[in-house]
Amino acid sequence: MNAILYVDRTGVQWRYLPHDFPPWETVYGYFAKWQKAGVFAQLNGLLRELVRQKEGRRASPSACAIDAHSVKTSTSVPATSQGTDAGKKIVGRKRSIVTGTLGLLLAVLVTAASVQDSVAGARLLGQVAADHPTVRKVWVDGGYRKHFVEHAATLGIDLEIVQRTPGTKGFTPIPKRWAVERTYGWLMLHRRLARDYETLPARSEAMIHLAMTDLMARRLTGENTLSWHDPAKPHKPWIPG
Repeated sequence: MNAILYVDRTGVQWRYLPHDFPPWETVYGYFAKWQKAGVFAQLNGLLRELVRQKEGRRASPSACAIDAHSVKTSTSVPATSQGTDAGKKIVGRKRSIVTGTLGLLLAVLVTAASVQDSVAGARLLGQVAADHPTVRKVWVDGGYRKHFVEHAATLGIDLEIVQRTPGTKGFTPIPKRWAVERTYGWLMLHRRLARDYETLPARSEAMIHLAMTDLMARRLTGENTLSWHDPAKPHKPWIPG
């Protein structure tokens, strides 16, 4: 598991794992096996409940936010699982995630970047409704309309569209949706996620689960790693969240 997290955190290729880890073929074999069995998603769920309880929250959330982010892909990614995000002019894949108000991952879906936010969002919202029946509120941006609104209504989930104030320039946290946007920032601290390197979208989802697992485990144990965010204070490591 440490070797898999090393790949996720540093972005190193599997075959270039340091020699103090098991052979890269063995490590990758376990990664593929555990991904297929849903181990990383289950681990993410268990740690999320522990973090929520530590923060004085109920184990299951009552509200969530959905957002999508397109990223470029490496040359090893099959063209059949890529697409063009016309709005952002990115050829690659789209990561759609659902988080609670603490920014902890509830669900993730990786698709071609050409897939509309509403289409991916509807699939995710259905998954959230099934896995977290306590969720009764969802915040989204203006890209989630049409059948997504109707789908939310059929699930009994109150939908609120939160948009940026007209005329706003630069980075400004958007009320209710800032938590999910912050989560994307956390994910980018793991170099494997700076670009999509995975052959299968399901493997990309596993890497996102791993990044959140790493973050939550450190939050629970108090273990830190130095971050480039505060080079002037190396004695005070930065902890996401």
